[in-house]
Amino acid sequence: MTIEIHKITANIGARVEGVDITRPLDEETYAALREALNAHKALVFDAAGLDDAGQQAFVRHFGDITTAHPTVSAVDGAPNVLPVDSEGGRAANHWHTDVTFVLNPPQATSLRSITVPPYGGETLIASSAAAYRNLPDSLRNLADTLWAEHTNDYDYAVPEEAVDEEQAARRAQFTSIKYRTVHPVVRVHPLTEERGLFIGGFAQRIVGLSAGESRKVLDLLQAYVTRPENVLRHRWSPNQLVLFDNRITQHYAVDNYDGRPRRLHRVTVAGDIPVGIEGKESYVIEGDASHYTPVAA
Repeated sequence: MTIEIHKITANIGARVEGVDITRPLDEETYAALREALNAHKALVFDAAGLDDAGQQAFVRHFGDITTAHPTVSAVDGAPNVLPVDSEGGRAANHWHTDVTFVLNPPQATSLRSITVPPYGGETLIASSAAAYRNLPDSLRNLADTLWAEHTNDYDYAVPEEAVDEEQAARRAQFTSIKYRTVHPVVRVHPLTEERGLFIGGFAQRIVGLSAGESRKVLDLLQAYVTRPENVLRHRWSPNQLVLFDNRITQHYAVDNYDGRPRRLHRVTVAGDIPVGIEGKESYVIEGDASHYTPVAA
């Protein structure tokens, strides 16, 4: 088997050819894929013939898998698979890193296309490592010192009159267990030792700053993450799988497909506890996620 890795953009993303992910990987192939994931942050695979069981088996090569979500229901009969479905609203159309409101967010996320709209519905994936490298020295030095509180319970800035009963019920389910966790704004990747901005939509307050001050600082840093040069815009085709490093990326599901059916299945790999540049670990203020994920070494 000859693995071919083709870069998609300079800062993030590669297409993988020559690997049949419907079959078990040998150690050499896994090592090559892990190296590619470390280098490119997001990998695109042909997933023809892959089902939910196969997706879970593939993802398990990278570590223990989590259950579907701390509060949201899984696919029927598959407790480790989360449906990302247009029928369930547009909760992912904001920049975020998956489940950062818990102590040890997933280290990696896989998304597999089930139903693809005829147009639109792209997934944007941004490199927070490239964002950190782009920071001017003065702003980088500030970011290195900051810690941020992440939570699943915050103001989505949606007018009350725009929220119907179904949307309110989904919000109530999402926040049925309240989580508040403090993470370093600059996270050190445990494998590559790269530094990346670990913020996104669930980061709501900078420790030691007011809500207003926090928003200004977070918006300033976030603008570096989402620069076009740092973003992979993935247009889905049927039977594809995208695997991305959740420790050093953010992503965004674009709601530009006129409500047409769109469905992906998500499986995530259990993560380690984030560490800042001084070696200090994240810590929990509120919420127990042990039912959702083990802690990776």
